[in-house]
Amino acid sequence: MELRTLRYFVAVAEELHFGRAATRLHMSQPPLSRAIKQLETDVGAPLFTRSPTGVTLTAVGSVLLDEARALLDHADRVRVHVSAAAGVATLTIGILGDGTDPGVARLAAAYRRSHPGIDIRVRDTDLTDPTCGLRAGLVDIALTRAPFDETALTVRQLRSDPVGVVLRADDPLARRERLRLAELDDRRWFQFPQGTDPAWQSYWNGGRPRRGPVVRAVQECLQAVLWNGTVGLAPLGHDLPAELAVVPLIDMPPSRVVAVWNEADTNPLIRSFIETATAAYRR
Repeated sequence: MELRTLRYFVAVAEELHFGRAATRLHMSQPPLSRAIKQLETDVGAPLFTRSPTGVTLTAVGSVLLDEARALLDHADRVRVHVSAAAGVATLTIGILGDGTDPGVARLAAAYRRSHPGIDIRVRDTDLTDPTCGLRAGLVDIALTRAPFDETALTVRQLRSDPVGVVLRADDPLARRERLRLAELDDRRWFQFPQGTDPAWQSYWNGGRPRRGPVVRAVQECLQAVLWNGTVGLAPLGHDLPAELAVVPLIDMPPSRVVAVWNEADTNPLIRSFIETATAAYRR
């Protein structure tokens, strides 16, 4: 079995869909399907049960998935150790806004254990650049939230979080169990500076133009709510000051936590980081 074929298999097993796996691998679907068929021939048993809506793993496929992940992880560690010996032992990570996400803490611990010789540099960025300096070459990989312009970037989803609206605790709407976006149409919303990625701005404005104060950082958002009664959106599950409340929105699509890197970047450290991140956020 070639490592490349095993990577194809893992992508299909994680996406449970040939089309999505092909997109993730930046290839067309027919050669991916042929590669999996050949792998099934080599193994001597079906790896997937196919249906019009996607695929599911067979018992044999589940066993191979565990083994393939372990083998690919070992292969990546070999590349990392060779890169370290050659002096390529630094990885710069961009982290958006709030670094208290428990997924980040689990990832940091897991990566330290598996890659003790790698020097990790962290660039904490504000809310004006969802790619955390990736396009400017300031970081190798970003831990951030979608959506944004993904041109020439590779994006791996790590988790999705439901979203709510942040309000003052004494706001009448703060007593509600859930809200709809339309109930916030008469409110002022915080805005990002001119030139911010349009898809990013639109998402955090609930999909339509809004008016309100310009902010750059999480703390500025919270202070705008506290001092001016401005409203804005935030993922659920984050700690807030007692003076603020967050109410779930029932018609807002979830916020996707993603890892993103430049499509053309062949740094072997990125691959090993992505695999570790996928496992850390899966818990």
